[in-house]
Amino acid sequence: MKKILLIILVVFGKHLSAQSYAPVAANIEARKWFTEARFGLFIHWGPFSIPGSGEWVMNDRKITVKNYSRLANFFNPIDFDAKEWVSLAKNAGMKYITLITRHHDGFSMWDTQYSEFNIMNTPYKKDIVKLMADECHKQGIKLFLYYSLLDWRREDYPHETGRTGQFSGRSNKGDYSSYLQFMKNQLRELLTNYGEIAGIWFDGHWDQTAPEGQADRSSRIDWKYDEIYGLIHQLQPQCMIGNNHHLSPFPGEDFQMFERDLPGENKSGLSFQQASPLPLETCETINGSWGFNLSDTTYKTHQELVHYLVRSAALGANLLLNIGPMPNGDIQPEFKERLEYMGKWLNTYGEAIYGTSAGYLKPAAWGCMTQKANKVYVHIFKTGKEPIVLTDFPFKKIKKAYLLKDKSSIKTEFRNKAVSIYPSADQSAPDQVIVLETEE
Repeated sequence: MKKILLIILVVFGKHLSAQSYAPVAANIEARKWFTEARFGLFIHWGPFSIPGSGEWVMNDRKITVKNYSRLANFFNPIDFDAKEWVSLAKNAGMKYITLITRHHDGFSMWDTQYSEFNIMNTPYKKDIVKLMADECHKQGIKLFLYYSLLDWRREDYPHETGRTGQFSGRSNKGDYSSYLQFMKNQLRELLTNYGEIAGIWFDGHWDQTAPEGQADRSSRIDWKYDEIYGLIHQLQPQCMIGNNHHLSPFPGEDFQMFERDLPGENKSGLSFQQASPLPLETCETINGSWGFNLSDTTYKTHQELVHYLVRSAALGANLLLNIGPMPNGDIQPEFKERLEYMGKWLNTYGEAIYGTSAGYLKPAAWGCMTQKANKVYVHIFKTGKEPIVLTDFPFKKIKKAYLLKDKSSIKTEFRNKAVSIYPSADQSAPDQVIVLETEE
């Protein structure tokens, strides 16, 4: 009886520990910074870039571990330049970078002691994570690390119950206790050897659940997040944790992410969850692929990218915009050109993005709004013959109304708690930003 009671207390204690997670002051400050940052760069890159078919090529082409391992023998990104990559992000107005350290194929982009399938055993033989971490710290860009929870390579990952990776040739039985220790060992390396890490971006939880949209999406395994998250917050308390599980946040997580969707939308079929009070982030691609894809030329226009960033901010979320560099380490010109454009746009309009909160009205067909202190930024994507009307305006008076780009005055009318805005007829820019300076 005493033994049973002890087991109950241990299990309950772990559950209580996870449920009662309270972020320390440094973590709360990190959340504040993250909420104000609004724009980051996602980088999908590794040996999976070589075939030019995206990061899921191992699974999609049903490549075995034995055959896929050969990619490491000719992954030699001689044109990779960490300074150029970080500068590109910084000049694009991005405040942080989320770097793939280990994707579902199991390849580690750093000098890890816990897997031979890593960057040091390629012709390149240089620690990518270190090069990027050092350059991010030098240029003042925060670094988040993407880490896959699932693995198409390792035998000890519970592959029998996974939704993916069923054709990689594994024959042994999964052993999650072994796999958990492996992940903890690698996370300890990442959080010990590379200076301050702003966040860990987990992915792959969904491999052990029913597909998105089904009523029961409980996991088929106990991931023991209390141990994983506890280790991270122990090693670097400020480090933010996010998990791309396509569910409401779990205890211990510091921000919530949406894949290819804005909070509250579900165009991708992945986002049935509601937005939480945690800091929010949405991730999206410049073309249609995460990893380098030779045949994907569906590049988003300048206008589409600006609108996505603005709508993200209008819903209180960051935009993590992805690039998939080429296997030689160069970034294709279509990505560079679009990032350069975003940087120029933010040089003019960044005031209406950085440090803002969600608008009091949800985005509409005409556009959306962001807010900061006594200023309301009205982002107009589409004008018509009628004025833009803001109902239930939460301020008592409008002191000034003007275009953000040149401070030229804009006509407004304020009556019965509704503001009518008469925007400029010039819609050549992707977003006509009007500033309303108010009094409460």
